[in-house]
Amino acid sequence: MGSTITLRNFLLSFAAEAMGCWKKEKTNNWAFPTLILCLYGFFYMMRPSEPFLTPYLTGPDKNLTTDEVTNQILPVWTYSYLALLFPVFLFTDYMRYKPVLLLQGISLIITWILLLFAQGVMAMQVVEFFYGMVTASEVAYYAYIYSVVHAQHYQRVTSYCRSVTLVSATLAAVLGQLLVSLAQISYFYLNAITLVSVALAFLCSLFLPMPQESIFFHKKDAAKPPPGPDKRVVPDTSPSAMLSVLLQLSKDLCHCYSSHKLLCWSLWWALATAGFNQVVNYVQVLWDFRAPSHNSAVYNGAVEAIATFLSSVASFLVQYVKINWDHFGELALGIFSAIDAGCLFLLHFSTNIWACYAGYLIFKACYMLLLTIATFQIAINLSMERYALMFGFNNFIALLIQTILTIVVVDSRGLGLDIVTQVSAITLLPIHCSAKPSSKVYQERNSYHEAREQIVTSYTTRL
Repeated sequence: MGSTITLRNFLLSFAAEAMGCWKKEKTNNWAFPTLILCLYGFFYMMRPSEPFLTPYLTGPDKNLTTDEVTNQILPVWTYSYLALLFPVFLFTDYMRYKPVLLLQGISLIITWILLLFAQGVMAMQVVEFFYGMVTASEVAYYAYIYSVVHAQHYQRVTSYCRSVTLVSATLAAVLGQLLVSLAQISYFYLNAITLVSVALAFLCSLFLPMPQESIFFHKKDAAKPPPGPDKRVVPDTSPSAMLSVLLQLSKDLCHCYSSHKLLCWSLWWALATAGFNQVVNYVQVLWDFRAPSHNSAVYNGAVEAIATFLSSVASFLVQYVKINWDHFGELALGIFSAIDAGCLFLLHFSTNIWACYAGYLIFKACYMLLLTIATFQIAINLSMERYALMFGFNNFIALLIQTILTIVVVDSRGLGLDIVTQVSAITLLPIHCSAKPSSKVYQERNSYHEAREQIVTSYTTRL
């Protein structure tokens, strides 16, 4: 009898220990959420119709004029993106990422359903509003993974997620171009393919595990051990806690921008990103003006594919350039910003569509190269929370500048300028802010910063 009890106790103890190990392994497992997030990113970016949006809207499917697209429809994306960015940023952290990814998937589906079946200027403005929701929610995609994997896996999972989205965007542009040029597929069916892809992305997001932590509202308090192996500490999400988080965010921003170097790099970031987003948002209209799609071959997909590839290569190669960016970063900013300005002048003055394509390719590659350098310079001496906050705020300022530019020169209620004159206005936008070279040498980087350096050098912005 005694031996039976001893054996039973041993088996129960072994089972309890095995269960505890299984739970720990499940908690620390990074492969499953990374795989699902990569699948989501692949289908999310597989949008072969996107390079052909302007020809689709101005073609027989929608019968909209170029002025309606330029001055009434496209500006709505900028306004909705600005209005939604900060609330979605807070909501993303408060709700722990997954609900916002679900919201993004639903917004994508609504966007392409409306693109397929709705008609008129107002309907397309609603499309732009939901697409603004999509872009405002992108923060959830890149922040989610850091809440479910250990810091030792950050470099690997960031590389996977970034690479998947770049590959998918390139494949989508190539697929769209091949279907248009070789198979003579109409733009309507390209949008149908995109709808299927974003629907698959939404289905993938349903399988993502729900994070238990976030950067600001659901921080893990290491000083307070959990009450038991099966119990969780429920974070305080009351209004007073939210106010406390907002006050802390304000203090962190003030601390970040108290550095002259970080302030100058951030100012360049905001100005350059505003100009870049404006070019990307309206470049299809310019191409359609130079070579009208109703009587010319359209190669927008091929151009976007090449631009994405060159941008990823330029961003990737930065990590292999062994120079002191603290001393020569400002020189690189000056040189490549001047090249970008020259590309915009080329877009403005050249009437040849191939010259416009070439100018856009160089412009995007140079911007991505500089943005990678700026990202690294800003992030190298900041904590995870602070550089995430600073990057978000820099993008907010960039979007604010872009909104002002849109209201003044694009919107029909403003000057409502034509697309060629708009390019001139963007060219005049100062996209370079020199920072005084600092004689202060960076402090020796610990292993955490070295790992994050390679994460940041693979950074790329919205395509």
